[in-house]
Formats: sequence, C-alpha cells, structure tokens
Amino acid sequence: MQKAIIGKKVGMTQIFDESGKVIPVTVIEAGPCVVTQKKTEERDGYVSVQLGFEDVKESKLSKPEAGHLKKAEVALKKYLKEFKLEKADQMNVGDVVKADTFAAGDKVDVTGVSKGHGYQGVIKRWGAQRTPTSHGGGPVHRHAGSMGSTSSPSRIFKGKIGAGQMGVEQVTVQNLDVIKVDPELNMLVVRGAIPGPKGGVVYIKSTVKTSHVAKGEAGISTNPQKASARTNPQKASARNR
Repeated sequence: MQKAIIGKKVGMTQIFDESGKVIPVTVIEAGPCVVTQKKTEERDGYVSVQLGFEDVKESKLSKPEAGHLKKAEVALKKYLKEFKLEKADQMNVGDVVKADTFAAGDKVDVTGVSKGHGYQGVIKRWGAQRTPTSHGGGPVHRHAGSMGSTSSPSRIFKGKIGAGQMGVEQVTVQNLDVIKVDPELNMLVVRGAIPGPKGGVVYIKSTVKTSHVAKGEAGISTNPQKASARTNPQKASARNR
C-alpha cells in the first residue's frame, strides 16, 4: 500500500543490529500531518490528498494560503504537499497522518533539497583538473579553459561544464529501509543518508522500486548437456578437477 508523510531531517547517527553490526541511519521528525485537501475523480479527474505539516502563524502566510486552509477548517500549516495514494479516496479532510503509518522494514523514497555550497568553480563543482602549475601557467590554474570551437559553430554547446551555483537542488534517494518507528516522538529512522541540511523539510513516500524476494541459492544443473553440470563424470571439466 502506498503511504506518504512530510517530515524534517533531525540528523544522522548510528545504531547496532542484533548481530552487533553498525547501521548508519538518519533520524526524521515525521508528522503529524493533517489532510488539508482531497481531490476526487469526479471533480478533478484524479484522486489525491494534500498534507500539511508544521503549525504556523497566520501572519506568516499569504492571504490565498490562509484562505485555503481556513476553508478546509484545519490548523494553519507551513508546508503543503500533494500525494497520489492508492487509498486516498478513503481519507477525508482533517484526518491526521502520523509516523506510525510506516513500519519497520518498509522501503521508502525520500525527497529533499540538497545542501547549498554557494558559487563554485569547475574543479569543485565538476571535478575538473587544474592546468600545469609550471612554465608560465599564469594565474589561471583553476579556470575552465577553452570553452568551444571557433567561428563554426560560434557558440558553446549545451551541457558544457562551468562555474555556478552548487547544490540547492531537489534530490530523491530511493529504496531506503525504515529501521525504526517511534510514534510517541513522531520519529522515523531510515538506513543511510537523505538530502538536505539538518532541519530541512523532506517528503517520505513508499518506494517506486520493485523488490524481488530471493528464492534461495541456485543449485547445480543435473543436465549433462549443460556446462554447469559438474556432477557428470563424463565431462572433461569434471574429470580434470
């Protein structure tokens, strides 16, 4: 079943499993979220719900934002996000979604805005190399260098690496394991790193990846016509072992 919630990144830490192996995890303050809008097939052409997260004063919202939430008769929320869920038609405006909507073992995709690194050159941004530092290289060792051809085509092709803003992009990390859920603290603990700085808003939803359950180790073929049939004594590969 598809599930979704809005949360805030708390930070990273590590925990230990039953066998004593360390697991790097990210702690997320997930919810509680309230359903602020419901879209239906008859009125909107598709089914979805809009979730709101984190209470906010009315003075911090624009008049359209405040009016939208007042019409739904819910508390004013700072962050809104629409999710297309399988059971969205069973949810109603005002319903509360908490962290326990997920369970340990679930696979999730986490979307957030990556950390900003400011305006960076081609070496830090793209991993470009420096120019030689001897024989009159001049003060251009970290510059981008030649950018394109001559009078034909008289332009730089799209996709050419260059200096510019680094980070502050929407990033989605897929197929992360939910290690622990604490409904009292509204806490989700997921394996690995997620985008954004501490305190950054993230959107958690069921993964779009398809998980295949392993059916055990592959056995050795008993077909004497196959090269993998090592148990056949008539084969040269079996006799020469």
